[in-house]
Amino acid sequence: MAEPKWLKDLKEEDYLKEDFDATGKSRYTVKGIDKNDPEWLDKAAKKVNAAEGDDYVKLDAGLLTVNQINWMLRRTFGELTYVDDNNQFLWYNKPTDPNKKMLAGRTPDQVGDTMGAVHPHIRNVIPEAKKVIYALRNKVGGHDEVKMPVPNGNRHKLILHDYKRIEDEDGNYMGTYEWVQDIYPFVKYFCETTGQKLVDDPDATTGATYKKDEVDTATSASKHEEHVEEKKEAKPDTNSGASEY
Repeated sequence: MAEPKWLKDLKEEDYLKEDFDATGKSRYTVKGIDKNDPEWLDKAAKKVNAAEGDDYVKLDAGLLTVNQINWMLRRTFGELTYVDDNNQFLWYNKPTDPNKKMLAGRTPDQVGDTMGAVHPHIRNVIPEAKKVIYALRNKVGGHDEVKMPVPNGNRHKLILHDYKRIEDEDGNYMGTYEWVQDIYPFVKYFCETTGQKLVDDPDATTGATYKKDEVDTATSASKHEEHVEEKKEAKPDTNSGASEY
């Protein structure tokens, strides 16, 4: 993925310290269950007597049942993921269509996994993921969000990974929230409804990821797509299959 310059400038010795084995403890860590257990969700929910189904949940600006929350989140635009401050993958909005091919594939048995187990151990996937988490955890340069497009040389497909820092009421880091979406349909709709069109900016030098990559389409294949293909091949030997976070 295409990193912003401020993220590229981080020191490797700093962000590689991120604990992707989740050996620490979050405020809400469920103890006594192996984080990488494929049945973690059911076991953890049972242990904490988690609300489910028609149980009501009082939110800061609403009252919904667990079912209503699930239905709403499943229909939210984009693919959503939440990882807590202990680098444990806790949730994603599972598609209603089980056959839908996700842009950043995830599976129910991965819920509860450590970040180290979720990511494929190929190329520099783990270091890249650690860099994002480290940057948001420490609010490097005041940034609480990282936008990273996936270059693919196709101007009609703009897949964006948008990572946001999650904080509690006191401003403490509580995790990272990821949103993945092909945003081109939104751009196309905007142009159609306003009568405008997209044109090249000859002066564009920073951020013009797609324009730059189109110089050599043979080498502009998305890193993310390569990760997805290699994950499929490596799945028998790993507990991966989720997105590069």
